[in-house]
Amino acid sequence: MYETRDLTGRAGEYKYANPWPNDAKIAVSFVVNYEEGGERSILYGDEGFETFLTEAGLMPFPNRPVRERSIESCFEYGSRCGFWRILHLFKKYKYPFTCWAIGQAVEKNPIVVAAMEENGCEVGSHSYRWINYENMDPKEEYDHVVKSLRAIQSASPTGKTPRSWYTGRASVETRKVVCQAYKDLGLPQPYDSDEYNDDLPYWLSNPLASKPNAEDDEGLLIVPYTLDVNDMKFAVAPGFSTAEDFFTYARDAFDVIYEEGTAGTPKMITIGLHCRMIGRPGRFRGLQKLMAHIASKEGVWVATREQIAECWKSKFPYRK
Repeated sequence: MYETRDLTGRAGEYKYANPWPNDAKIAVSFVVNYEEGGERSILYGDEGFETFLTEAGLMPFPNRPVRERSIESCFEYGSRCGFWRILHLFKKYKYPFTCWAIGQAVEKNPIVVAAMEENGCEVGSHSYRWINYENMDPKEEYDHVVKSLRAIQSASPTGKTPRSWYTGRASVETRKVVCQAYKDLGLPQPYDSDEYNDDLPYWLSNPLASKPNAEDDEGLLIVPYTLDVNDMKFAVAPGFSTAEDFFTYARDAFDVIYEEGTAGTPKMITIGLHCRMIGRPGRFRGLQKLMAHIASKEGVWVATREQIAECWKSKFPYRK
């Protein structure tokens, strides 16, 4: 539900004690999008093949009702090679990441969920399909939410259900649909990342509440995501062309936030990754250099989004 827009936020004021563990200056959230096997294809009942975030660049949609093996194969590189290259780098640094996992994608390759959990990573949900939900009927979208949660839980060796949620191409009803599904399944309300408008988590009124600040309003914690410090820019214009482009932009973003944290206003930064994008060798060097740069700094907390949310929630609970 997005009845209003908040253009004010914190009004430039940081009014909080440092929320991060060990007095860290900055919280860093790496996010790996696992989408391969959930994209559009006539194999899955779609009208055509995928045209978004591909090696072929942006193509017209709708397109021909045929299979496009070159596109399918490029996506397959992400699950077969890119994912494992990324995971091994994070293992080297002992850094966790959060995964935006598409439900159908993990159904087709469930071993990735076990691999991530074994390495201390969080598997959040990116809904059931990697599609645009803007015009989907809320009842159908609700079914997709439930299917995604069950798919990831089924693939998890511990039976863990995602706590963090990011649809991406959402509808104005998505937030309420997701919260309703979590409630109906008896799950705690999710941590929502379908926003890009802040450098820190913040609370909203829960969309299931009878009205804002009512007795039944338990709040909804927003952990903002990013579309700028994101390797998706290798496939959109204006964007990145080389590994150095990615590294320079991400390093500069990190350095600015780190400087602000050092000056007394602790912040968080999110870095978005895709297996089929940054997982390609020609781009991967940029991620290697970025992680080495981050590792060289003191007072950095690299955490999952669930860890960041729980930390914020414990320090700054929802106040009606």
